[in-house]
This record gives sequence, C-alpha cells and structure tokens, in this order.
Amino acid sequence: MEHTAQLRCLKCKEGDLVPLSDYGSQGAAVHYKAWVCTNPDCGFNLKIRNGDIYLNEPIIAGGMHTARPR
Repeated sequence: MEHTAQLRCLKCKEGDLVPLSDYGSQGAAVHYKAWVCTNPDCGFNLKIRNGDIYLNEPIIAGGMHTARPR
C-alpha cells in the first residue's frame, strides 16, 4: 500500500494538497498530474501538462465535462 504524507496548503494554510492522477492521450496512467487544495474557498492548484507547470487555473465542475469517445 502506497502512503503519501499530507501536505498543508501554503496559500490558505487550512486545506491539504492532494494529488490527482489522469490518463494520457494514449491511455497510460499519469500519476500526480495535479495537486489541488481541499479547501473549496482556496482554489489553489498546480497542474503539469506536456512538461510545463500551470498554477491556479480555473477549476471547472466535472459534471459540465463531455466525455470524448475512444
């Protein structure tokens, strides 16, 4: 079982940063693609896309996402 230590958000100091994973364009798992604060009032996020790091991009509700056909 893998264990990840909880990291306190340095922006709000109330939430924890949690890692999120996703799948690449070829279907391979991409672990720790993003880190997001658990405090909904904070909104801090860090994302890795094509080797570039993006900070605090807008967060969109998942229910609004349209799935791509595979």
